[in-house]
Amino acid sequence: MIEGPEVNQDFRFMREALIEADKARRLGEVPIGAVVVCRGNLVGRGHNRRETQKDPTAHAEILAIQDAARNLGGWRLINTTLYVTVEPCFMCAGALVLARVKRLVYGVKDPKMGGIDSLVNLVQFPGINHRVEVTSGVYEAECREIIQRFFQELRKSKG
Repeated sequence: MIEGPEVNQDFRFMREALIEADKARRLGEVPIGAVVVCRGNLVGRGHNRRETQKDPTAHAEILAIQDAARNLGGWRLINTTLYVTVEPCFMCAGALVLARVKRLVYGVKDPKMGGIDSLVNLVQFPGINHRVEVTSGVYEAECREIIQRFFQELRKSKG
């Protein structure tokens, strides 16, 4: 459920994540996009590039976190929010914790690989030294549509 004073900002920056997702789509990548925001400023961007870079870790979230760390001059992304179109996988959820991201906002759940709400909640797991606040469902329909359309077109082209 979407609530609180951050709602307008959430929609503004999720729109930026959708722009990143479209960049991935144009490259023939699974269209997932992410941005990192610190104190209202966009400090990191990323979109899936696993196929392009031939790198299984080139997920949108990882690339956005790396970009933000470069731009902020350190690996601790305290007081940042990561916006991503699809629920992060286990690897990306772990990266959020390790980078000390304060908050995660995502669009649509990933029932097959989701590491936040779908299969297990790694960012609020008992015993870890950092927990990430989570907001889900921002631009959910738009995030779902770009993914579904991508896979429909992929199936048609292989058809």
